[in-house]
Amino acid sequence: MVKSSSAFVDSKRHFKILDALRGVAAIVVVLFHVLEFYSGGDHVKQIINHGYLAVDFFFMLSGYVMAHAYDDRWSTMTYKDFFKRRVIRLHPMIIMGMTIGALLFYFGESNMFPKIADTSTWQLILITLIGYTLIPVPPSMDIRGWNEMHPLNGPAWSLFFEYIANILHAFILRKLSKILLGVFVVLAGIALIHLAVSSPQGDIIGGWSLEPEQLQIGITRLLFPYMAGMLLRRTIKIVRTRSTFFISSLLLILMLCIPRIDGYDNLWVNGLYDALTVILIFPIIIYLGAIGEIKDKISERVCTFLGDISYPIYIIHYPFIYAFYAWLITEEIPIEIGFWTGLGLVIFMIILSYAILKLYDEPVRRWLSKRFMKK
Repeated sequence: MVKSSSAFVDSKRHFKILDALRGVAAIVVVLFHVLEFYSGGDHVKQIINHGYLAVDFFFMLSGYVMAHAYDDRWSTMTYKDFFKRRVIRLHPMIIMGMTIGALLFYFGESNMFPKIADTSTWQLILITLIGYTLIPVPPSMDIRGWNEMHPLNGPAWSLFFEYIANILHAFILRKLSKILLGVFVVLAGIALIHLAVSSPQGDIIGGWSLEPEQLQIGITRLLFPYMAGMLLRRTIKIVRTRSTFFISSLLLILMLCIPRIDGYDNLWVNGLYDALTVILIFPIIIYLGAIGEIKDKISERVCTFLGDISYPIYIIHYPFIYAFYAWLITEEIPIEIGFWTGLGLVIFMIILSYAILKLYDEPVRRWLSKRFMKK
């Protein structure tokens, strides 16, 4: 049997199809960002239009997996043990992502990132050290020009909210009854729908800045999917069946790649699509992934590989995207060349992610586990 990447000897059996779906979503995110430049900042023209919803899928998947992995362990597990596990699992790659962001920072210099040219080395070092802690920086400390809470590696905002979810999970959410958790899920779903249909751009994109509006978007995008994932794990009995990888992957890709709904005419319609995708379709995809059983070695290897690279490629890809955008701007690269170069970049990042996983992430996590976890 091919084992999924884990540093803990007592880890529960993985839902390998769910792991693979995380990988599929992560690759779609990378393609979304590679092609985003050619939309000219217009969300309606975005080629892989709903790739941003992968973050909401990650949050729901995280809630499901966290409930599965930990909710029956609290009689023997301390808060300290729980948080050490989460830091060991997530933080080595956060540090790697920030390091890559620092190394590639000046390669992103262009009029798209107006603050890079005026950023000194000591400012870069300071932001890198802060980034290692995942403490967000305010817009006043931005060194790129996009007001990101993590200007060296924009997608790290979702890991910041993942840590918030873990804190809520440990101290509050795990203690809720299914009924009370269900009430909170309904309320969070209403908030998500309101965010989506009232959005001035007709979507739920956002969450990456310490600005109040962005924080509201981020917490709204976090709460429903994470709690819904927990509730799904608690309430729906899992009965193993045939492999569901193909159908669940196809459905996920379809929901992330479907063109903009109703264009400029009724922006709220696309917002409603976003909300209903998260509320109705993502639980179905996760359920299909959870009940699926892999029965041949090739499928098992594919699913394991996709699961293994899912987190590394997500957390390291964006520094390369910054540099890619700068190259597209300064050289005025047409989409015909930019697409194929971007596709090559995606392949490169898949290979690099696997190499970093095996040469850095897994060894570091094993060492940290042996050093800091109870025997």
